[in-house]
Amino acid sequence: MIHAPPPAGPGRGMLVATYNVHRGRPPAGLFRPEGIARVIAEIRPDLIALQEAQHYLRPDRAMLDEDILAREAGLRSLRLPDRPGEQGWRSNLVLVRRDAAVLRPPLGLRIGGMEPRGAILAELDLGWGPFRLIATHFSLGASRRKRQAEALLAAMEAGAGSSLPTLLMGDLNEWRAGGSALGVLEPVFGTSPQVPTFPGFRPFLALDRIMGHPAGMVTGLRAHDTPLARRASDHLPLTARVSLPAPR
Repeated sequence: MIHAPPPAGPGRGMLVATYNVHRGRPPAGLFRPEGIARVIAEIRPDLIALQEAQHYLRPDRAMLDEDILAREAGLRSLRLPDRPGEQGWRSNLVLVRRDAAVLRPPLGLRIGGMEPRGAILAELDLGWGPFRLIATHFSLGASRRKRQAEALLAAMEAGAGSSLPTLLMGDLNEWRAGGSALGVLEPVFGTSPQVPTFPGFRPFLALDRIMGHPAGMVTGLRAHDTPLARRASDHLPLTARVSLPAPR
C-alpha cells in the first residue's frame, strides 16, 4: 500500500500536479479509473487538478473512488457548495490534502466554448500560506482558448483576494509559446517551460501547464513518466514544486 504524504513543513514546497485523465480510459482500452487512482498515489501530491474527470452525461456519478484516494494518497475532492453531489465541475476535479484549509468556497466558472469546458477557482492554505487556485481545461480552437484565458484573468482580477499568489494549472491545449491562450496568460504568469506530456505513450506536445503569479513560485516542472502512467491515460501528469512568496 502507498501511504499518505507527510504533513506540510516549512522546508518543503508544495508538490502539485495537473493530469488529463481521459475520462478514466487508457489510450486504447476500456474504462479503468482505478489506474488513474494508482497514478495519483504514485505522485502523492499535496494538490492535483484533473481534467476529463467527470462523466459528461452523468456528472452526479463519481468517476474516482474517494475512499481509495483518501487511503492511498491522503486526498479529498474539493466540491462546489452548490453542487455537493458532484465530485467536480464541467469535467474539472481538484483533489487536495485532507487537512487543507478552504479559505473561500470554491467557484465553478463557465469560460465558454462548444465542449463542456470550465474552471474551478478556490482560495486555499495547505500549510504554506494562502493562495488562489485556478484549475481549468481549455478548448481545442485557438480563438476560443484566447477568450477562455481572458475570462480567467478577469475572474482573477475581480476576486476579493486579488492580491493573493495565484496558481494556474490544467490542460491548456496550447503548445506554442505566445500562441492564443499563452499569449494572454504570459504577461501575467510569465513564460512557462514546455514539458511534453502528450501523447502519454510517447509525449512530444506540451499541452499541460502549471503557472504561478508572481514569478518564481513554480519550479521543478517535470512529467510523471512511469510505466503505469503511460498506460493509464493519453496524457502524462505534469508535476511541480510551488513556493509561495512571503506575505507583504
